[in-house]
Amino acid sequence: MTATESSSTLNFDNTEIAFRNKSDKDLERAYWLFKMVASNALIKIGTPITNFSLNIGLPIQGIIRNTIYKQFCGGETIQGCTKAIEELGKGNVTTILDYSVEGEESEESFDACCNEVLSTVAFARTNKLISFCVFKPTGVGRFDLLAKVDAKQELTAEEKQEFARLMDRCDRICKACYDADIRVLIDAEHSWIQDTIDDIAREMMEKYNKQKPIVYNTYQLYRHDKLASLKADFAYAEVQNFFLGAKIVRGAYMEIERERAAEKGYPSPIQPTKQSSDTDYNNAIMFCMDNVERIGLMAGTHNDASSMLLASEMDKRNIPHNHPHVFFAQLLGMSDNLSFNLGAANYNVAKYMPYGPVKSVMPYLFRRAQENSSAAGQTGRELSLIIKEKKRRKSLKK
Repeated sequence: MTATESSSTLNFDNTEIAFRNKSDKDLERAYWLFKMVASNALIKIGTPITNFSLNIGLPIQGIIRNTIYKQFCGGETIQGCTKAIEELGKGNVTTILDYSVEGEESEESFDACCNEVLSTVAFARTNKLISFCVFKPTGVGRFDLLAKVDAKQELTAEEKQEFARLMDRCDRICKACYDADIRVLIDAEHSWIQDTIDDIAREMMEKYNKQKPIVYNTYQLYRHDKLASLKADFAYAEVQNFFLGAKIVRGAYMEIERERAAEKGYPSPIQPTKQSSDTDYNNAIMFCMDNVERIGLMAGTHNDASSMLLASEMDKRNIPHNHPHVFFAQLLGMSDNLSFNLGAANYNVAKYMPYGPVKSVMPYLFRRAQENSSAAGQTGRELSLIIKEKKRRKSLKK
C-alpha cells in the first residue's frame, strides 16, 4: 500500500495481518494469558504471591519469562531485544526501547538508569528499526524531590544540588538524542509531580527542537486540564520558535489520582467521564493535525476509534502516511490489530518495548495486567481477536 493510499481500506479487524508473525503456539499462549488477565480476582491474588515467591527465591522466573514476560517484554538486555525488534520490523512496525526497571531510589540507580537510556540511544544509532528512545523522570531523580519542587517548597542546599543532578541527567539524554538524530519521549507521571516534569520537558524542547521535533512531552488527556496545556505549550513554542513534540495518551494512574484527591480534599484532576476523556483526546488529535508542520505527534492509544480518526484525518488533509511528524504507538503484546494493520498501510507505527531483568520489571508487568483487567473492554477485545484468528487458521486446515 502506498503512502497516500486511502485509509478507507484500513480494517482493524483483519486478524491475518494482526497476527501474521505469531505462530499457533504464540497465539495459544496469548489466549490463556488474556483469559487470566480478564480475571480480576486472579490478578489481585497472583500479584502478591508472585512477588513473595520471587523475593524468597522460588524458581518461578522461568514460568514468568515464558508467559507474561514473553508477551509484554522484548528481552532482559538491549541486545536481547534484537529478535523482537526484527519481528516487529517485518510488519513495518518500529520499536521504542523502554528500560522498565522501577522503584529503585538512589543516586547510583539514577546514574545507572541514565547510562542505560544513553545505551539505548547508542544502539538506536546503529538500528533504523528504533524510532524513539524514552525515559521516566523518576528513573533519573527522586519522586519526593520532584513533589517538593512541584509544591513550590524551599529546597535545602543539598536538595538543590540533587535537583541539578536530575536536570543534568535529563539534559544528557536529550542532548545525546539530538546528536544522534533520534526522537526521545519524556513519560508523564502523577499529577503532583507533573508540572515540574512539564517545565523540564519545555526547557529541553526549547533547547533541542529548533530544527525539528526531537524531544516529546507526554500529555495525559484523562486529565481535564491537559488539552489546554497542549495548546498553551504550542503557543509558547510558536513565540520561542521551536517545534513542539507531543505524545498524547489517555493516562494510567486514574484510581491513584482520584484516591489521593479525595484523601487530601482537592478537586480530582481526572475527567468526570470516559466520554469527556475521549473527546479531549480526539480534539488533541485535531489540534495537532491543524498544526502538523510545527508539531511532532505521537498518538499513544489502544482505541480503535481514535486511531481511525487520525488515519482518516491524514487522508482528508493529504498528509502522507509516513509523514515524519505523525506516529501511532501501542504497547508490545497488545493491540496488534492496530499496530500491524497501520504498518501494512504504511503509517508510522511504534511499539513500546519494555526490557530488563525479569524480577526488576515485575512492577511494570503487574501494572500492565491490572490496567488490562480494569480497562473497559480491552481484554475482551484482545481475546475476541485471538479467537477470530484461531478460527480463521482452523478453517484453512480443513
